[in-house]
Amino acid sequence: MTADPYTQSGEFLDVFSRDAWQALRPAVVEAMRHAAPGQEPIVDVGAGTGLGTLLVAEAVPDVDIIAVEPSPILRAVLLARVAGDEALRRRVTVVAAGVEDVRLPSRLGGVLAINMLGHLSPQRRRVFWNDLRARLAPSAPLIVNLQPPAEVTTVPQTTFASVQIGRHIYEGSGAARPSGENTVTWTMRYRILDPGGAVERELVADYPWHVITPAQVLDELTAAGFAARLRELDVVVATPHT
Repeated sequence: MTADPYTQSGEFLDVFSRDAWQALRPAVVEAMRHAAPGQEPIVDVGAGTGLGTLLVAEAVPDVDIIAVEPSPILRAVLLARVAGDEALRRRVTVVAAGVEDVRLPSRLGGVLAINMLGHLSPQRRRVFWNDLRARLAPSAPLIVNLQPPAEVTTVPQTTFASVQIGRHIYEGSGAARPSGENTVTWTMRYRILDPGGAVERELVADYPWHVITPAQVLDELTAAGFAARLRELDVVVATPHT
C-alpha cells in the first residue's frame, strides 16, 4: 500500500463527511436494495470511517459486507464503529487494502465505491472496472460517485463544513490548483476554533486528485461491459451486461 494521505487529517474526516453521506443516503440505499440475491458478499471499497458501510448494512440486512480501507487512521474509526455494534460485528469484515492489492471473492453481490475515484489514475480505473465486471453477479449494482472538479481547473478557497462539538467549532475548507494533465491538487485546511472564534489549532494538507467527467466514467463503464446511468448528486449506478 502507498503512504497514507490521511495521516494528519484523518481525525476530521468522519465529522465533515456526515452531512454529505446524509445527502447521498437515498440514492445509495435505493440502488443497493437491488443487490443480487443469495449469499454473495457486498464490498464497500474505500470504506473510510464506515458511514457508507452502515448504509449497505441497512439496505441489505442479510448479506455479509467486506469493508476495504487502506488508511490506518480511517480504518481505526471503521473498526471501532463495527466493533461497537453487535449486528455489524457478525456481518462486516474489515480489510486493510487498497484497490491495487485487495483480494476479493470470485463472486460479489454488489459494490459501493463512494468518494474514492479521484485516488485512481485512468489506467487504474480501467483495471478496477474490469476486475469488478468479472466478479459481480448478474444485476448486482456497482455504485460510485463523482466529485468536483470535473476538469483540471482552479477552485478558489471555499469553506465546506463547520461543525460545533462541545466548546469547539471544527471548520473545513479547501482550494484546488492544476497539477497535471488529468490531476488537481487539493489544499485542505482544517481549523479548531474556541467559543470566541480564535484558532486553537490548524492543519493544512495536500491531496492529489484525478479528475473525471460524468461522460468519461459512463464511457469507461460501458467499455468494461456495464450498463451505467448517472443519477442525482453525480451518483453512477452500473450493472453488468448479461
